[in-house]
Amino acid sequence: MSAPRSPSPCPRTAGLDIVPARSIQPGIVHGLLALAALLCGACDSAARNPGPAATDSVPIVTSDPFSSDATCRADPEPMLTIGEAAGADENLWFSTIRGLGLLSDGSIAAIDRSSEEVRVFGPDGSHLVSMGRSGEGPGEFRSAWFLWVLPGDTLWIGDYRPWRYNVFTRDGQFVRATQMTPAYPNPSRAGGVLRNGISINTRTTYNARHDFTVPDTLIVEAHDTDGQLIATVARVPNRLEGMTAKSEIANLRLTPLFSASASADAIGSTIAVGDRRDPEVRLFDDELRLQRIVRWSEPSRRVTAADVSAWRDSYIESLGGRDSDRWGPSAEAIVDSDRPVADVFPAFSSMTLGTDGRLWVAPYRKPGEEPRRWMAFEPDGTFSCHLERVPIGIRKIGADYVLGVQSDELGVETVAMYRLGRPQSENP
Repeated sequence: MSAPRSPSPCPRTAGLDIVPARSIQPGIVHGLLALAALLCGACDSAARNPGPAATDSVPIVTSDPFSSDATCRADPEPMLTIGEAAGADENLWFSTIRGLGLLSDGSIAAIDRSSEEVRVFGPDGSHLVSMGRSGEGPGEFRSAWFLWVLPGDTLWIGDYRPWRYNVFTRDGQFVRATQMTPAYPNPSRAGGVLRNGISINTRTTYNARHDFTVPDTLIVEAHDTDGQLIATVARVPNRLEGMTAKSEIANLRLTPLFSASASADAIGSTIAVGDRRDPEVRLFDDELRLQRIVRWSEPSRRVTAADVSAWRDSYIESLGGRDSDRWGPSAEAIVDSDRPVADVFPAFSSMTLGTDGRLWVAPYRKPGEEPRRWMAFEPDGTFSCHLERVPIGIRKIGADYVLGVQSDELGVETVAMYRLGRPQSENP
């Protein structure tokens, strides 16, 4: 096995490009935020005057999570489950759950893919109301995707194509639709809606070259409550693509093995942006100002020939071997020795902002490793705890709960919520 080869030249640009709202005329952000506060109704207070886009000295908070034994544990059994494979109430059956949110009284809102409905369930799991349906009209969904709960339990649900938001009250009354201007032909893959009604959306500029030399760029943008673009928050190096001789035969564009992409999230009054290659996340406030950089130390992440071999062997085994009916030109291209390999593993595979302001980061899982524990960082950027494994796909995390989706052996999805404890040290 030859040593892994990195793309040449190095595909990575000079870090994350912060593009704060310097181009906005003075007072515009303040006016937009004040309007957002008025429209939201339940926002805490009117927006403050924006200061400089970024301070001269942004604090960098550094920690060493892997030397800490602080843990956060969820209860072994869920405090609430919603859904069933069979039953008289069709509202309790989900095809695919595309979004979840927790309302102020403990009710849960969930998007069901097949019906294109948003269903609200009480704290006891009983169905309360449904809103939306498949269609093109007001309050209808082309393809409902993602869900955010704003103050006053206003529900913002993403929908495409083109990308827009349908806004409902908690009782299911349609309020309005907000479409991005300029239009987003494809859905925003990351971001969210802040409590002041400003939405953070992402789009990708695709590089026309397919030789593994120049990455695409993830552009993180802010839109006002009417969907008008007001600022570019950041530009982040994203996917790097190319083609080898075998992938050309399969008409398949590849990324370098173990390569990283960009990530963004937004909730409450915080925006998080990161390049998964680096062990750091940048946090902005709801006035689009960079507030702090959360950075952590990592064990060695260098990719070895043994890592590449282990990954390829696992992939071949997952398809039943090269003699399997599932094997073909695409699979051959994916394990091709001409496919470039990143020099280091990504620092993390995903991240999310908790409703309580904590930042949660899932460390990247290397070949042959057990799933690694999510790491939590407090709002001030200091490390909080490692999350003991919860048997669900996590969608939302709060101060005292984890909300997500679990699947049975037949692939039927249900909603599950677990009570989450506060950080504790294993060696007090």
